[in-house]
Amino acid sequence: MASFNSLVLSAMLPMLLCIFASMVASAAGNFYRDFDITWGDGRGKILNNGALLTLSLDRASGSGFQSKNEYMFGKIDMQLKLVPGNSAGTVTAYFLSSKGSTRDEIDVEFLGNLSGDPYILHTNVFSEGKGKREQQFYLWFDPTADFHTYSILWNPQRIIFSVDGTPIREFKNLESNGVPFPKNQPMRIYSSLWNADDWATRGGLVKTDWTQAPFIASYRNFNANACVWSNGASSCNSNSPSTINGWLSQELDTTNQDRLQRVQKNYMIYNYCTDNKRFPQGLPPECSIP
Repeated sequence: MASFNSLVLSAMLPMLLCIFASMVASAAGNFYRDFDITWGDGRGKILNNGALLTLSLDRASGSGFQSKNEYMFGKIDMQLKLVPGNSAGTVTAYFLSSKGSTRDEIDVEFLGNLSGDPYILHTNVFSEGKGKREQQFYLWFDPTADFHTYSILWNPQRIIFSVDGTPIREFKNLESNGVPFPKNQPMRIYSSLWNADDWATRGGLVKTDWTQAPFIASYRNFNANACVWSNGASSCNSNSPSTINGWLSQELDTTNQDRLQRVQKNYMIYNYCTDNKRFPQGLPPECSIP
């Protein structure tokens, strides 16, 4: 009988872990449940019974949304299909942020471009209100032709930006070297589509072509395997099985380190850690630490 019970428990364990995971983190997203459209006067729309969200930009206004939950660490996935055609001057932003002048922020922005020219994926990390940690990339596919998954892994040791499961950037916790790291402020997820033709495309030389409006970006398949922060407490705790919260200590293995280096070699177009003109007094300290 004991062995039979053990077999039953073994068979049920994956199901029980899945149930527990749903208690700790959001399941596959429903935009009605997980987000509020916060601005745009009707330009943001939730469609298909909550499975799809679209943001729209025209000459009068852009639009945006934010998560209902705040998070303190997590792995956040969102599939986006970006503004097609001549998207010059437009910015689609997708980021985690706390509030206030000393905010923390983990930032992904997609800078539009003329038809046929590549989008720029712009990343930045703010800690205690200080940013200036930009890295920018071209993508190795057309982000307007289909949906692609853009992920942010944020745990106490590191932040990893990924595209379709391929890591493109890692920002490590180097507080021991005097580098602030975002780990004390819960953050919401935000996204917006807005006009930034004063800087977004070729430093503002290319302006938004409003004859192409409305510009539309689409979102689906949101997933937050994350610690929800509510009333000063986290939904995760030390008793959570490591199989559920493995991302809390996740790091890049050798294979993914190689993939990261390959992307940075072939697709990175700007790295603050090599911009000596911008930092004449010396590069930030994290730039000299492996």
